[in-house]
Amino acid sequence: MTAARPLTGKTTALILIAASQVLALSIWFAGAAALPALVASGDVGPVRQAALTSSVQLGFVIGALTSALTGLADRFTPQRLFAFGAVMAALANLLALQLEPGGLAMIASRALAGAALALVYPVGMKLAASWARGDAGFLVGLLVGALTLGSALPFAFNLAGQVSDWTLPFAASAVAALLAAGLILFARGGPGLRPAARFDPGAVSMAFRDPALRLTNLGYLGHMWELYATWAWIGPFAHAYWQRLEGAARLGDLTAFAVVASGALACLAAGRLADRLGRTRITMIALAISGSCALLAGPLFGNSPWLMIPVLIIWGMAVIADSAQFSAAITELAPPERTGTLLTLQTAMGFALTVIMVQALGLWISWVGWTWAFAPLAIGPAIGIWAMARLRARPEAARLAGGNR
Repeated sequence: MTAARPLTGKTTALILIAASQVLALSIWFAGAAALPALVASGDVGPVRQAALTSSVQLGFVIGALTSALTGLADRFTPQRLFAFGAVMAALANLLALQLEPGGLAMIASRALAGAALALVYPVGMKLAASWARGDAGFLVGLLVGALTLGSALPFAFNLAGQVSDWTLPFAASAVAALLAAGLILFARGGPGLRPAARFDPGAVSMAFRDPALRLTNLGYLGHMWELYATWAWIGPFAHAYWQRLEGAARLGDLTAFAVVASGALACLAAGRLADRLGRTRITMIALAISGSCALLAGPLFGNSPWLMIPVLIIWGMAVIADSAQFSAAITELAPPERTGTLLTLQTAMGFALTVIMVQALGLWISWVGWTWAFAPLAIGPAIGIWAMARLRARPEAARLAGGNR
C-alpha cells in the first residue's frame, strides 16, 4: 500500500494561519489586560469592569450568527474576509483609545471588536481544516492553541510599558491585528477548502433532540461556564495577589500571561491523547482538574507563590485542554450535511453563556472578595463531567475518535 504523499505547502500555510490567529486574537482580552490600570485611573464599577470582556463575547456571538445566516464565509475569499475582520477589530481597539475609559462607548467598541473577530477565528479554522489529512484533531487543537496564545498576548504587552498605562494593550493588540491582516493574505487554502453548507434552521432542534448531541453540547457549556470567566478575571486576581504579597506590579501581568499561555501546548497534547485514549476520557480528566483548581485558587490567595503559581499554571492548562474535543465530537456524531449548523449553534450557545458568566463573576467577586472568587466556576466542570460520562455510556460514543470513547 502506497503511503499518502505529503501536501505541498501545508506546513508554511499552517504556520501563517496560526501566527495570524495569534496576532489578531490579541484584541480579545485587551480590556481584561487593561482592567487593573483602568480601575486605578478612574471610577469603573464591577459591572463595567466585567462588561469590558463580556461585551466582546456578545459581539462575537452576534457576528458569528450573522456570518452563518448570510453565508459571508462563502461569498468572499477566506483570506480577505479574515483580513477585513482583523482590520475592523484593530480599528475598534483604536477607537476605544479615544473614548472615556471604562465608559459605555468604550464597552460598545469592545462589542464591535468581538463582532469583527467572528470573521477571524472561524474563518481561520476553516482555512486550517482545509489542509486536514487524517490529522483534523491536531489541526483543531493547533487553532485553539493559537486562540489561547493570542488571548494571553495583551498581558505580555503590558510588560513593555508603564504599569499604570491602560492604553498599551489596546494599542499593541491593534498593531498586532493589522500585522495579522497582512500576514493572512500569504496563507494558501488547502485542497479541502469547500463552500460551507448553508445554515439549516431545521438542524437546530437536532442539537436538543438527539441524546448524544445534547450531552456533547451540555459538556461544552460546562467547559465554557468556566473558561472565559477564568481568563477575564485572572489578571485582576494576579495583580491583587502580588499586591497583597507586596510584590512588583509587573508580576501580576507576568502571572496572567503564563496562566493563559500555558494552555496553548495543552491543546495540542490533549488533541493527540484524545485520539488515542478517548475523547470523553480526556475531557473528563481536564474538567476534573480545572474544576479542582477553581476551588483551590481562591483559598490559596495570600499563600506562598511556590504553592499558588503551580496551581494557577495547571489550571491554565486544564481549563482549555478539552476545548477542541467538543467540536470534534460534533463532527463525529452529527450528519455531515448538518455539521456546520450544529457547530455554529454550539459556538453561539457557549459564547452566549460566557457573557453571563464573566458579568456574574465580577459581581460575585465584589461581594465575597478573592478568597472564594472562583468557587462558582467549579459548577460548570461538574456538569460537564456528568454529561461526558453519560455520553461515554451511550452506543453513539463508538463513533468518537475512531472508537476511542
